[in-house]
Amino acid sequence: MFYGWGAQLIFQQPIPLLAAANTEEGYDKAIVGALVITAAIIFVFSIILGEICTRFGLPSVLADLTTGVLLGSSVLGLLIFSQSGGEANGLLIKFLEFTTGTSSTVAQEAYKFQMEEYIDESANIGLLALLFTTGLESNLRDLIRVGSQAATVALTGVVLPFTLGTLVLIKIFGVATIPAVFAGAALTATSIGITAKVLKDIGRLQSDEGQIIIGAAILDDILGIVVLAVVLSLVKTGEVEIISIFYLIASAIAFVLVAVVLNRVFGSLFVSIIDRLSNPAALMLLALVFLNTFALSASAIGLEAILGAFAAGLVLGETKFQEKLEQLFRPFVYVYTTIFFVTIGAKVDLSVLNPAIPENRQGLIIAACLIAIAIFGKVVAGFAAISKEPINRLAIGFGMIPRGEVGLVFAGLGAASGVLSNSLDAAIIIMVIATTLVAPLLLRISFSENSALKTQESE
Repeated sequence: MFYGWGAQLIFQQPIPLLAAANTEEGYDKAIVGALVITAAIIFVFSIILGEICTRFGLPSVLADLTTGVLLGSSVLGLLIFSQSGGEANGLLIKFLEFTTGTSSTVAQEAYKFQMEEYIDESANIGLLALLFTTGLESNLRDLIRVGSQAATVALTGVVLPFTLGTLVLIKIFGVATIPAVFAGAALTATSIGITAKVLKDIGRLQSDEGQIIIGAAILDDILGIVVLAVVLSLVKTGEVEIISIFYLIASAIAFVLVAVVLNRVFGSLFVSIIDRLSNPAALMLLALVFLNTFALSASAIGLEAILGAFAAGLVLGETKFQEKLEQLFRPFVYVYTTIFFVTIGAKVDLSVLNPAIPENRQGLIIAACLIAIAIFGKVVAGFAAISKEPINRLAIGFGMIPRGEVGLVFAGLGAASGVLSNSLDAAIIIMVIATTLVAPLLLRISFSENSALKTQESE
């Protein structure tokens, strides 16, 4: 969709092989050229690796994450973001110079601009779209039904890794209290985007386990915001602002309650409006307006925009247009979520895994402990789900493992604030890489083994 705009502009006139008429014109053309080239590279690599993963029965999200790692600064240098450092691939810049007729400096600047303003922002759209469709496919009644189970999983999955991580860093590695608390906080979050994609791929999103995982991940997101607020307050002032914590908790509760009320009130209003409109695009456009309104409302009160996107999908999922909306958003989600997961992989710095660098050695040892705690804490949380009916608790625990973009946010904020040492920052990044890559495999295996066990029991 976004690259169609770029392609339309660039093919309205011949590709300039000579110098642009003026600097401004050349810069604009270089931006469009960079956008078209990087988008094409992302999708071609994603298709190839996605086919390989599909043939081997692996989750497609692994293909996108691997695509990002290959295209990022650690390997090919085709996707470079300012926060990850590094220089763009020289061949890519030269190709951009040749096709747009601009200088190396203009090509570099245009490339950096479109990476930040288009690719990175498209990734954010992908995350919102993914959470919206996850809400569409979820059932509010089922989420309420498993609410107590999701709450116990979320609380255990936050408290246990945070406590263990902080204590291990302080007692065993001698890390100062505030950096240890910050690193422990990075262990609490769950990347709902990655888990939701895997659950969709294997057809388990609407299962009891899937609903518990999604509910717990949403609560994790809320609790993660609270934990992050507390930790940042500690870093900045050395003390915790109780009022801010209560405000965040109250805002989250109020937001969820409003979503439940709107589910009853807005559904019929939405249906009546759409029924009166003859414009075939009205359904999707109005749904996008609703998605954006909820996402903006969540951000305005200090919550994550993805919580608003999920709530919007949850509300519209209760209307008669639920299946139609899923069909309309599917191509949209394919494009933008691919970009989202690829950018996560591209922002991973594999150099932190190099033991030849002295600073990395301690980081690798700490990382091994953090990975063990990260996995152990969430698996135990899965077994905290109390149910009279038999459920796959191991799958629930595995579904809570990936830290993904959430963990990278913690690492980024920690590095920016100066509270984390290089080795501790590297350890957090390694933990994020490991949990992000291993969780989809474990989740798929746990559901497959559970299905095989049920088949044997029925026979």
